[in-house]
Amino acid sequence: MKLEGVAAFVAVADAGSISEAARRMGLAKSVVSERVTELERLLGASLMQRTTRKLTLTGEGELFLERARRILRETVEAQAEIAERRGSLSGPLRLAGPIGFGMLHLGRMLNSFLAAHPDIDLSVDLDDKFVDVAADGYDAVIRHGPIQDSRLIAKRLASSRRVLVAAPSYLERHGTPASLEELGHACAILYSNRSADWRFSSGEGETILRPRSCLRVNNGIVMRDAAIAGLGIALLPTFFMYKQLASGVLRQVEVGAEAEGAELYIAYPRNRSASAKVAALTDWLRGAIGAPAYWDRG
Repeated sequence: MKLEGVAAFVAVADAGSISEAARRMGLAKSVVSERVTELERLLGASLMQRTTRKLTLTGEGELFLERARRILRETVEAQAEIAERRGSLSGPLRLAGPIGFGMLHLGRMLNSFLAAHPDIDLSVDLDDKFVDVAADGYDAVIRHGPIQDSRLIAKRLASSRRVLVAAPSYLERHGTPASLEELGHACAILYSNRSADWRFSSGEGETILRPRSCLRVNNGIVMRDAAIAGLGIALLPTFFMYKQLASGVLRQVEVGAEAEGAELYIAYPRNRSASAKVAALTDWLRGAIGAPAYWDRG
């Protein structure tokens, strides 16, 4: 069995047609078709049902597809392992992360990582929604907050503080809350991808506050900009607005209690050992962020 036939089959299954698979692979349609036909002959089974309008997998095709993906993945990993043993990092590395942190920080750190390891073929997907790392085929994910998936191994990159911020114009119009009770009457800019509760701790213990919402949004950068526009008070990680706090565009609102913080992690599937590429990326990110994180040193 030839790997090129397995690769052609997976490409056709993913693309939904031989012509589209050929376009993605940069091959002639006839070449892709011949490779799949040869694979079927070697297996002694029909993997696909072809019509002029539609291509579907047979039962044998569905069964073989999972194994075929595994064959290709393990081949790539084996090639990367050999390269790593020769002292060089190379091959594909697929990473997922949140949009805001990716735009403000991760992109710059990855640029310098690739400059140091030019043979790595890096693919990065940024999304604020939950990513199923193991099922979606990622090598690792950057996540802000707890890792509750038992299929993942998480490595801490940095601690992350959350603080209350507002524009001077908002505070001048509505006053500056000085306590959690006063904060409960303020207009809040909330993150819609998580619970609307704000959690604080003080000498009196933990307090859970359900603020009055004036805006809900699923992106931290948009939340920050809404606060700058004077729309309300936002509770955000400092990595979103440390520059704006330093310049005075935003002011920190002190209410006599500390907001619940979080941790920044890199995580990878438990059923795969951490590759040298993931280990190198973890060390690189930790070094670039520092301890404490550079956005909290001001």
